[in-house]
Amino acid sequence: MTGPSIPETEEDGWPSCRDASQGGRRAGAAAPVTGRARGEASSAGMRRCTRSGGSRAWSRALAALLLASATVPASDGQDTPAVQTVYAVHPIGWVRKTEGGTTIVIDERYQPALLGVEALDAIWVLYWLDRNDNAAGRSVLQVHPRGDPQNPLRGVFATRSPFRPNLIALSRVKILAVRDNVIEIDGIDAYPDTPVLDLKP
Repeated sequence: MTGPSIPETEEDGWPSCRDASQGGRRAGAAAPVTGRARGEASSAGMRRCTRSGGSRAWSRALAALLLASATVPASDGQDTPAVQTVYAVHPIGWVRKTEGGTTIVIDERYQPALLGVEALDAIWVLYWLDRNDNAAGRSVLQVHPRGDPQNPLRGVFATRSPFRPNLIALSRVKILAVRDNVIEIDGIDAYPDTPVLDLKP
């Protein structure tokens, strides 16, 4: 059975990434979102997939996912200039889905990092909610749990909302087999061709 998926919203009442993208339609490239106060994250959009023969395919030259953060006030309480530090995060692989099952295809240059994965029963998959990558979604900081306005507002860090400053998702999946650079899994609540950021036992 597939483990809990952090961004999914059965608990919080938000549309799943499937609903948010209107049946798989990709959103346009996102413009950078700048925080209004120190310490608030900013981001740059990433390049989108290309279409070939009616099927989505991620370019091998997929652009880095850029995560940016601003400095916080000094420990003495004095204001400090807002200096941005930029972190580049590259996909290590992609989620692939066919009628035959679900796999995570790791970029061949990272295949040596799979040594020992075949001995694990399950693994955590960190991936990027690229279909939700837009300025509006990334600027949401508070939501009503379960989508019910009667519920008090909560910060997105206290929920599983797919709308958050950095669109990192986390799912626990069962490993069925490992063949070369391909991990066969029991399933994952992510779209086909979703970029995978990391794997952890």
